[in-house]
Amino acid sequence: MTPTAQAALDRVRERAGAELVERIEHLDRTRAAHVADRILGAADREARVDTDVVVAGGGLSLLIAAELARLGLRVAVIERTRAGAAHREWNASDEELRPLVAAGIVTDAELTELVIARYREGVCAFHGGTARRVRGVLDRAVDAGPLLSRVRRVAEARGVVFVDGARVHAVGASATSVRVGFQHAAGAADELLARVMVDARGASSPYASADLVCPTVGGVVRGLAEGRGPREVDPEVGDILVTTEDVDPESRLQHVWEGFPGRPGEVTVYLFYYARAHEAPNEALASLYARFFDTLDTYKTGDPELIRPTFGYIPGWSRLAPAPRGPSHRVVLVGDAAARHSPLTFCGFGSMLRSFQPVAREIARAVEEGRPPRRNLVPEDAVHAWTGALATVMASGALGGPKLNGLLDAAFGVLEEMGNDDFEDLLKDRMAGKTFTEFLRRTGSRHPSVYREVLHALGPVAATRWGIRLARELLA
Repeated sequence: MTPTAQAALDRVRERAGAELVERIEHLDRTRAAHVADRILGAADREARVDTDVVVAGGGLSLLIAAELARLGLRVAVIERTRAGAAHREWNASDEELRPLVAAGIVTDAELTELVIARYREGVCAFHGGTARRVRGVLDRAVDAGPLLSRVRRVAEARGVVFVDGARVHAVGASATSVRVGFQHAAGAADELLARVMVDARGASSPYASADLVCPTVGGVVRGLAEGRGPREVDPEVGDILVTTEDVDPESRLQHVWEGFPGRPGEVTVYLFYYARAHEAPNEALASLYARFFDTLDTYKTGDPELIRPTFGYIPGWSRLAPAPRGPSHRVVLVGDAAARHSPLTFCGFGSMLRSFQPVAREIARAVEEGRPPRRNLVPEDAVHAWTGALATVMASGALGGPKLNGLLDAAFGVLEEMGNDDFEDLLKDRMAGKTFTEFLRRTGSRHPSVYREVLHALGPVAATRWGIRLARELLA
């Protein structure tokens, strides 16, 4: 460990205790190891499967497992700890939460109980610019622990089999099935034969080969000052994307804050940045947490206490490189393993809520028809080509000083002028092609150097790919 990283860990230990330091070090060791799955030989073509689908990972992917069971499939979930456990909050909109009711996970009354905070609006504000306000985006805070517990109970009632305390470590696919090898915590090895494996192991999946990464630290904070000022917490306002400084001249990183009020007196606060995956050091979280504690007062004032830390390396896909994919058509990636969430907000909860039913339906159809599922289970929209390019620009560090914040302020100012529906659509990854073209035109008019800056930051190869893909999708 470098002296700088050790100093950062010492700073985190001073502010948050030894347990958080140990958890960070464990994650960094796991990320550095990145153990590949052992390759198993394919099962005999006539071999009888044990289950239709194996889901590797027991977080948000439980929504897919429960829906597959509702559609009549036999499902097994393998999780290295305990499936359905979470101690945090997630944010989404009312509209995005409705599939939970449609899928029979919760009733309307139960959903109301799970929502612990509701916001009037969300804010995107970039250093030196104007706060841009939007309604209907990430404006409901959901208690993730009770939600996942509820999903697990529903899945169990539908016949889903849970294998807790086991780690998937071997895969072998054929044209008709996939062998899934796993090891229990006590050391015993076991195996299931399925039609499809759903890899929901997140960033730890050996197939999570996304080209961007979003190191993120923070958690639930108590003691921040409440009020209507820009550095105070308004319980009815969520901060979606906020910067309080320009690109760091030394690291060339643009640090971004998010803040979502939860229970009275509590706020979930995150600090993150975009980086190219191959450039993000394994010791990034320690230095980022040290920065979180040292600069939190530039974002919100008060006497903060971090009561539930949350951190990780969120994988992202720019849409300018090949998509992450499994070793076979019989192994499909979802969630962070697939990096199909928004390339701009990196919001995995909303993405899963929007996609778990379509994903489950496609897998169910594939099993019924005796074929592998499509590799790209989550539909891609034209807007991803732009937001993916913007995330790449932010990761590149090419727009130093105030340039990046100036570009972001101009773009989000155009969104605000276009109206809440368009602003909401872009942040939810569903802006239509013609509207998106108009958004680009207006942004170029307001910030004439935007195309030159983006092309410079992307470089000639990525810029060419972006231009071709954007043209193809907009003309389709």
